[in-house]
Amino acid sequence: MLLRHGETEWSKSGKHTGLTDIPLTARGEDLARGAGKLLVGYEFSLVLTSPLQRARRTAELAGLDAEVDPLLVEWDYGGYEGRTTRDIRSELGYNWSAFTHGVIRGQTPGETVEEVAARASRVLTRVLPAMANGDVALVAHGHFLRILTAVYLRLAPRFGAQITLDAGSVSVLSYYREQPAIMSWNYGLELPVVPSES
Repeated sequence: MLLRHGETEWSKSGKHTGLTDIPLTARGEDLARGAGKLLVGYEFSLVLTSPLQRARRTAELAGLDAEVDPLLVEWDYGGYEGRTTRDIRSELGYNWSAFTHGVIRGQTPGETVEEVAARASRVLTRVLPAMANGDVALVAHGHFLRILTAVYLRLAPRFGAQITLDAGSVSVLSYYREQPAIMSWNYGLELPVVPSES
């Protein structure tokens, strides 16, 4: 079970929000509570959350007693932290994407998509054995969870660019005939009208 944190001011405006620790909006809190209603009936053997407050608060409002795992933090966007894709593209003069072109050094060093995938692999090393004992919930961030899903499906990490994940949404990964599979994706209180910008 993957739960993306609820809306923040930055996710609402499409700003890349990596390690900046900002709170949920009131709507983000509503989305987190709504996500909790979708979790009724699941029995979790392990619940992990990113240490960032937007994820921890989402877990709390969804009714999850989560253990903090620092590996679940969002992609470190380096010099693109707090900037929108539109602004970055305007500055660079081409259709930049973090998945395709990467990030630059800023206040933090930034990460490559492969480095994020390596963190996701380490999370899965812990999660997969726990799945034998019950359901597992991960409360984290849009880009990180998209890359983790690609790794889980045994696809290239850049596959994450082809799947969107909205704030406050719940997704379910499982197995189908022994193969990793997506049971449900980007499910929430509202159907998306346009792809998520963050």
